[in-house]
Amino acid sequence: MSEQNVERARRVLEAVAEVDFDTAVALVHPQVELVPPGAQAPHRGAARFRRWLEPDAFAEQTIEPLEFVVGNEGRVLSKQYIKARGAGSGIELEIASWSVWTFDEDGLITRIEIFLPHEESKARAAAGLTD
Repeated sequence: MSEQNVERARRVLEAVAEVDFDTAVALVHPQVELVPPGAQAPHRGAARFRRWLEPDAFAEQTIEPLEFVVGNEGRVLSKQYIKARGAGSGIELEIASWSVWTFDEDGLITRIEIFLPHEESKARAAAGLTD
């Protein structure tokens, strides 16, 4: 199951990169919880997840999966490189972030928690990995 979970997380990232939000949403549980970085409030439910995927803040956005590690209880830790350009400002952003993916027994994603680059140890702990 753990390799299947890695593949599902990878498919979500690839779907978002391809602006294929239908595929990304099909891989999450209807009550998925997305926890954005920076102590922002969580987003709950597939419809809210989709709205979060479709920001109008970026004119362009690419996501490149860099690394996947299987954690405890089937959780997956991923590292991804994100490059974006602001729609109004034209400001370019480049960042590598961490995500922890949690799955139910049917393989649907129930929780995605995103961590900033300097929070690798917190991401590893959330995935049940030790340094």
